[in-house]
Amino acid sequence: MLAVLHRIIHFPGPQEMEELGRGFVRLAGHNAFKKAAGAIDGCHIRIRPPGGQQKQCYINRNSATSTETVLHQQKQCYINRKLFPSIILQGICDSTGKFLDIYVGNPGSVHDALVLRRCPMYKESLYPPNGFFLLGDGGYPCLQHPVTIITPYRQPVAGRVEGRFNKHHANARCIIERAFGMLKTRWRAIFLRALEINPLFAPKVVATCCILHNLCHATDDILEEEDLGDEDAEAEDMGGDLEQTGNNIRARLAAQLSATEELPACLQEHDYS
Repeated sequence: MLAVLHRIIHFPGPQEMEELGRGFVRLAGHNAFKKAAGAIDGCHIRIRPPGGQQKQCYINRNSATSTETVLHQQKQCYINRKLFPSIILQGICDSTGKFLDIYVGNPGSVHDALVLRRCPMYKESLYPPNGFFLLGDGGYPCLQHPVTIITPYRQPVAGRVEGRFNKHHANARCIIERAFGMLKTRWRAIFLRALEINPLFAPKVVATCCILHNLCHATDDILEEEDLGDEDAEAEDMGGDLEQTGNNIRARLAAQLSATEELPACLQEHDYS
């Protein structure tokens, strides 16, 4: 299964970006999101807690085989903020819930922002293309470089412009939560209880389920998710010196959302030049 991972889970080509953006416009309910290229988030996969010296296994869409590193991992490293042992699946999906990229294997205690900075997509600036952006929750930094990720404004928002942006942003971004929900609902025996397997093998099982998810999606075998959502986390400062903030892009999108698209008829009757 992992040998065909890159054929089933892959980034869209240039000719597909316009249609991808139209999908997020439909989700968000506004044309300001026509350059959205995907939604990104992470979810926790319950595992049997390891002990002593452990190998770590990381799976991404480009790896037919896993990348393994030997680390002295203590059991506590896998305990996440909800106090159960897990590994993290970071996923990027399109507007229909199909996975475009996965990166799985980090211990549960690692913050979403740090998982992002470790993944090949971020380190090699693989996606999205120039001029496009990903939609992330508050667990990610708002970035323009090396990858463009637009996040919601932090609560409490400063005014109606920011509040309106957050509402449309949430409507578009929640597709990744629905994708995780469909994944967990379809394979309840894997995702809704601790995986009773070696932690080194767990990322391979998760990656295989993501492959099967896309295959089901391609044949319109859609299973609506149950309410298995996670709480949004606040972004942490991980010291990314080479990063460039995406606040200016977010502000421009927020202004576009609140701008009047067409002047009222009474104003069109006058010449203001």
